[in-house]
Amino acid sequence: MKVDPDNLKIIKVYVDDIIFRSNDDRLSKDFATKMQSDFEMSMIGELTYYLGLYISQQDKGIFIYQTKYIKEMLKKFQMEDCKSTLIPMVTCFKLSLENSLKDVYQRLYRSMIGSLLYVTTSPLDVM
Repeated sequence: MKVDPDNLKIIKVYVDDIIFRSNDDRLSKDFATKMQSDFEMSMIGELTYYLGLYISQQDKGIFIYQTKYIKEMLKKFQMEDCKSTLIPMVTCFKLSLENSLKDVYQRLYRSMIGSLLYVTTSPLDVM
């Protein structure tokens, strides 16, 4: 382990993807060379898309967008034409104890909930 208070190196590993960056270009290049010598890997360049997130690196900072993921999610669940609302429930809908509604397709419901959980637990304020 090497500790250097003047240099920062960040490494993120997810399954078979590795993202790394440093405030010292030499550290990034050394890490890339070491990883390529130890493992079969390719360098794809500057990060622009990762796990449904668009990353835009600009002079003012790094900006992260989920626009594409959310649009694909709405299309998958046939909700592209839905209108946004401040109240997450139909206001004229009557609740009852009787089971008069159609059964819920559990697989579809779980898929929707999983997609929503991914969006709301990623580092953006989508909610």
